[in-house]
Parts: sequence; C-alpha cells; structure tokens
Amino acid sequence: MNIFYEYTCKVSARDTGLYGQCRPSGVLALLQEAATGAACALHISGPELFEQYNALWMVARMWYHLDHPICWGDTVFIRTWHRGGCGAVLYRDFDLFIGDKQVGEAVSSWVLVDASTRKLLRTSKIIANDTTGGTLCKSKLLSKLRLPEELEPAGQRAFHYSDADINGHVNNVKYADAITDAVHLESLLPGHYVSELQIGYLAECRVGESISLSTCNKDGAWYVHGADETGVSRFDGWLTLSAIPQKSP
Repeated sequence: MNIFYEYTCKVSARDTGLYGQCRPSGVLALLQEAATGAACALHISGPELFEQYNALWMVARMWYHLDHPICWGDTVFIRTWHRGGCGAVLYRDFDLFIGDKQVGEAVSSWVLVDASTRKLLRTSKIIANDTTGGTLCKSKLLSKLRLPEELEPAGQRAFHYSDADINGHVNNVKYADAITDAVHLESLLPGHYVSELQIGYLAECRVGESISLSTCNKDGAWYVHGADETGVSRFDGWLTLSAIPQKSP
C-alpha cells in the first residue's frame, strides 16, 4: 500500500523574486510545508518528537529538479512520502504538479538527533515501515557534493533573527537565499530559471554568526561553499540554470 500526503498552495508575492519566478527558497518553503504536514499526519512532527523523545528532525541534504519554472500565482500541488528509516537517515520524496502536469520532483534526507546532545538517533524506533510510499519511492540518493578546486572568495553572509526557526538554528530555506545571493542570481536569470538545486547542511548555523562564502562556475553549474571563521564547513550547494520553455502557440 502506498501512503502519501498531499499539499496544495498558491504561490504568493512572499515566495516570488525577480521576473515573477518562485525563488529557490520559496520552492524549498513549499516542500518544507508539505513535509511538515506529512510528519504531523504520521504523528512524528517536531513538537511531538521533542515531547516524547527529546528529539529533533534535522535536514541533511535537499535536492530538487524542475522541468518548468514555478511562478507567481501558480497553484502547486505536492505529493510526498517517506522511504522508511535506514539507520540514522530518513529519505522523503516529492512530486510537484501544476494542474495535471508534473513540473518537478524533489528528494530530501533527514536525520533524527537528541535535542540536548545532537547525537544521532535511529529513525526506525519511531517510524513504522508500513507508512512508506511503497512503489512510489524514488531510487535517487543524495551523496556529498564534490566541490571544484577553483572556488574563489565571495564575501560574507551574516545570519540574523529573521533567519532562525523554532529550533534556534537557521531555517533550511534560508541557505538557498545565501547560495543564490552568492552567485548573484539576479544577473543570471533573464530568460532562465533555476532548474536544479542541491544543498548539503553540514553543520548548524545560528543567529549572530557570519559565514565566509566561496563560489565557482564549472561545467554549467554554480557551486557555493560556506565555512565559519575557523574553516569548518557549514553548508555547500550547487545549482543549474535552464532556458525558460517557450509557450506553445
């Protein structure tokens, strides 16, 4: 049996950036809302896990691919499911639709940690394998990014109150803003859209921290790396651009 959760949302001005496109952080926000709703439906939401197990969900990696840009006013329908717990990692898959047309897909990997120690916990202790997406489950795995050696300094990114979530660390969608700002997406977008994005969340970023960024454009992809003042990697990511498909006459 396939168990999935469905979420529908209209893209608003809050999610939209230049040229009427839903920002990458806006796309991640839609996926985050769908994932939160699915977790609540399975009674494994953040507040429930914290109360019962003193545990937190933390996203490890996030990837999405779009065949078509998502724009202001679009009504996006998302279907999501999880693949079951495997050790400390849980995968969650997504399909995205506008109308009856699938426009993209996404995969995220999550870990469960002790809220006090941040030590990894086994997801199988709280998630039943009969609640997975079954035959819907994707096969894509998210491996660690191999960054090019040609990375060059691209300034600093400070995190403030507006970047934090309920757990006290920088919300995962805010990393997409840091990445797209680092590559100056505003100069790359005319006639194009972000068709693929992956982020690796390597260590927590918190309010008051300033992260050093470095970037590189190689083989048609933009890479971004964020590290703290001691050189410890906090996050990395890459994105690709595609030409906006021409509308049929």
